[in-house]
Amino acid sequence: ADAEPESWLDVGTGHGHFPAVAREVHPYTSFDGLDPTRRVEKARAAGHIEEAHRGRLTDPRIIGRLSARYDVVSMFHHLEHTRDPREELRAALTVLRPGGHLLVEVPDPDCAFGALLGRWWVSYGQPRHLHLMPLSNLLGELESLGCEIVATDRREPHIPYDLAGALALALGRVLPDLDAPWRPTPPTQFQRALHTVLARASVPLLASASALDHAMAPVFRRTRFSNAFRIIARRQS
Repeated sequence: ADAEPESWLDVGTGHGHFPAVAREVHPYTSFDGLDPTRRVEKARAAGHIEEAHRGRLTDPRIIGRLSARYDVVSMFHHLEHTRDPREELRAALTVLRPGGHLLVEVPDPDCAFGALLGRWWVSYGQPRHLHLMPLSNLLGELESLGCEIVATDRREPHIPYDLAGALALALGRVLPDLDAPWRPTPPTQFQRALHTVLARASVPLLASASALDHAMAPVFRRTRFSNAFRIIARRQS
């Protein structure tokens, strides 16, 4: 059996929910978190991580401090938010020890929901998602960086939210806008009331779409409708 990792860095950890759960599986592993927001400090205060690193992984000061320190680096739905995924991967490998493992999970742009739902596909996530990387491209990049691909998975990473997400985006376009900084004038009382009524009326539709997402998840996970993939790669010594 593989030895339990001594040290693990979760990149884009937010409030540290993943380390908090992973600790139940790896009780002797030291979990640290990195995030550009104050949430990482709250994660440390909550006991979800041991060390909180606030900033970006590509920051030379952070790379210098964390170089070759970790047995595992995880990036769950983080890489698609970065300006330069290649630079982010190089930084991740720098903070890994030789023989360490990199775990990457991202949306799958080849998911059939992308073609079916078009601009209403929630994983397009504009403008938050800056890059959507096909599995073959990401595998090729990791191999070019000298990594050994240990495993890939399209089933487990699937998140059952495509239909409900598309409906929510469509309703957001149809419903009258609430007050927002870019509106030339604030909404009238009538517009506010209309928004409230229509939003409440849409709840059963959203609930039904969400129920269908979850009911069909076992099927979607085994087809091209799976909306995400995971890669585990080993840094060569």
